[in-house]
Amino acid sequence: MHKLNWWKSACAASVLCVTAAITLQAQTFNTLVYFNGADGSYATASLVQGPDGAFYGTTTSGGTNGAGNVFRMTAQGELTTLYSFCSQPNCADGVSPWAGLTLGTDGNFYGTTWGGGTVRCTHGCGTVFKITPGGALTTLHTFVGTDGQYPYAGLAEGLDGNFYGATEINGAHGWGTIFKITPDGKLTTLYSFCSQPNCADGASPWGALALGPGGDFYGTTVSGGREPGDGTVFRVTPEGVLTTLHKFCVLTNCADGAYPRVGLVLGPDGNFYGTTASGGANQYYGTVFKIDRAGELTTLYSFCSQPDCRDGNVPYAALALGTDGNFYGTTYEGGDYGWGTVFNVTPGGTLTTLHSFDHSDGNYPDGGLFQGTNGIFYGATSQGAPSNNGTIYSLMMGLSPFIEAVPAAGRVGTPVLILGAGLIGASSVTFNGAAATFTVESASAIRTNVPTGATSGPIQVVTPGGTLTSNVSFQVEP
Repeated sequence: MHKLNWWKSACAASVLCVTAAITLQAQTFNTLVYFNGADGSYATASLVQGPDGAFYGTTTSGGTNGAGNVFRMTAQGELTTLYSFCSQPNCADGVSPWAGLTLGTDGNFYGTTWGGGTVRCTHGCGTVFKITPGGALTTLHTFVGTDGQYPYAGLAEGLDGNFYGATEINGAHGWGTIFKITPDGKLTTLYSFCSQPNCADGASPWGALALGPGGDFYGTTVSGGREPGDGTVFRVTPEGVLTTLHKFCVLTNCADGAYPRVGLVLGPDGNFYGTTASGGANQYYGTVFKIDRAGELTTLYSFCSQPDCRDGNVPYAALALGTDGNFYGTTYEGGDYGWGTVFNVTPGGTLTTLHSFDHSDGNYPDGGLFQGTNGIFYGATSQGAPSNNGTIYSLMMGLSPFIEAVPAAGRVGTPVLILGAGLIGASSVTFNGAAATFTVESASAIRTNVPTGATSGPIQVVTPGGTLTSNVSFQVEP
């Protein structure tokens, strides 16, 4: 597999600032950060909220050593570089984190670098790392090829407290793997793709896995499946038993989509939602789709359905479920100026373009959106703005604050980290009505455990400022 023109770079001076708001009806778009290269460049992943209420993310290049970094950003756009990769000899600590970070229940972040590490593959085989909110980085694993190479995707935490991920290539058959890694770095290869003739089981998983009901994971491959290989959707158990749910391009001219290069998101209806970078009713411009756990796929929207692709085309990023029940995403190209869009789409497939990038506020939004517990969405562009190093932006849709549980599923007794704001003085934490004991760590974090008698449903926290409800129902597993 070849990257799609990844290494685009430029250098010029820039400053960090906040633009004037661009308001359209109930939505407000702000550019919060202009990357200048020294503080990062080419952000390709969504952000994640930390226990301190700030937002954390990665850039693929730039930073002190030009190999990407991990950064912290406040809601107001104040940016701090926490770690620059390739700070160790021969880049033993990794190069180019294409994926975003995953917050663990221990309050640390876990992630992957696409290259680097102690083993000399073409660009280094890649790593798995842990980093504290203060920027102390620990390399947990360096890939060696036989266990996979180039972990392009991020990690997902399982019900067992371990992390699950994928590598783009290599493994037993050369076309990528699914792996499990413990928080202290013990890695187990669970599945090697292209185990079936003609890679009918898929090849090259680029997207992060999504935890589904019951503890299984759901994901995509960008290649393999039907000949000539337009990608798949699969389910895999924590033990590594894989089932192919859908092979793309089953319809004429790939009307059902092709090349799903990102992972899935679980909807409140129990179905999964995702995007393809190609295919659809307009053949080349990508889709939004829904798929149930049995593998029945429905194409919800085909991009470039408007003249000059004003609705966008080529959605490279995963969707994010908003608290209004809609899904939010980005397209890499298209829109009013051809530089990409931000959109939302209903579960029924009605799409609304919310913003068109014009280069001054960024362009080519390679990464997706993330909704902070303040109700605001945050995202990044890989290029554009004064020095062409990309931007970070926010999108306010008038949605209310909420709380987020990490993880979003677990068994009775599972430790849970609750994120929010104004949590000091909280008097009650309940899991679908079942009271839990808890400790308030700060204004933005509470620690608790799934209480006995809890059932699947919303988590609620009663604070001096009112009752906050979780953005998704917490799934209590047997």
